[in-house]
Amino acid sequence: MMLILILLITGFSLFYTFKKRKPQLLVLPFLFLFIYFIVEIALVPAPFIDTIKFIFAIG
Repeated sequence: MMLILILLITGFSLFYTFKKRKPQLLVLPFLFLFIYFIVEIALVPAPFIDTIKFIFAIG
């Protein structure tokens, strides 16, 4: 479901970037992915800071 939404947002951004000649619209897919990433981290039942530490300690 989320993959389809991400693809739709990306397609929309590409289409309107070329149609309206506004390259600022290419920021939308990246912004959406960043917001989605933050929301997914916030949904983890552990405290936010501990979750961030765990994510960066994996690598």
